[in-house]
Amino acid sequence: MEDAIEKFSIFGGVGWSKFDTSKDSMELIEEFILPDFRYIRNDVTDLTTGMPLHHSLLSAIALGDGQTHTAYKRANVSKEVGDTAVEELCETGVIRLDKSKAIFTTWGDNETVSNKLYFTSPFLRFWFAFISPIFKGIRDGDYKEVKERFANRKAEYFQLTFVELAHELLKLNFKDDELNSIGTYWDKEVELDIFSKTISGKTIIGTCKYTNAKVKKSELTRLQEINEKANMDADIFVIVSKNGFSNELKVLKSENIRLISLKNFKKLVE
Repeated sequence: MEDAIEKFSIFGGVGWSKFDTSKDSMELIEEFILPDFRYIRNDVTDLTTGMPLHHSLLSAIALGDGQTHTAYKRANVSKEVGDTAVEELCETGVIRLDKSKAIFTTWGDNETVSNKLYFTSPFLRFWFAFISPIFKGIRDGDYKEVKERFANRKAEYFQLTFVELAHELLKLNFKDDELNSIGTYWDKEVELDIFSKTISGKTIIGTCKYTNAKVKKSELTRLQEINEKANMDADIFVIVSKNGFSNELKVLKSENIRLISLKNFKKLVE
């Protein structure tokens, strides 16, 4: 499943013919993306209007935290210019804007919390994270920089896809009390990978860990402390882990403490 998530993070959303998924991701990138760089770039440009400002902003979103103020800073544009570009890109369907819930006032004033921007296609995010910013070398047949960039930042890059797939999995897991909404939560003090409300009104908060280490009990403690300090009144805590959980955390698993491992993601494929 780890390999499937990784390849979906790169090729999700493309309409190409099936390829050999047993191959290494970088090998597939070299086979299907880099040699056809010019053709793919033309297709992407058709979607994005090809404006340098748009491409600069999309690259800033692709490897940042998604918050508008961070993206504008990376792209070196003012809020006014950035807001206009975001509106235009949302209209093309390349990205979507998610407004901060920022409903907990324990932390103080949350009125100026940034919105977040998400790509509508995993492949477009991959393109603007690893291909578009260094297109000159790729155009000239030099793949060294893209290989290094991908190797150094792929774990960070895959994290967002892991979170978004976890949201889809939770929708399937809460059939008896369906989710009214699910997404991430962020304000000036805290960010949560999972924030959801069920039809019956239960609050769910959680975290996703795309790391090679087992998640320890301290992660649950951290969630509980955030819940108490911010008066979130969470009913269910969810921890999603790529590499499992410590024994100390496993024994705490219950109806109100849900532990989801990589093998559970098979449900999405089924």
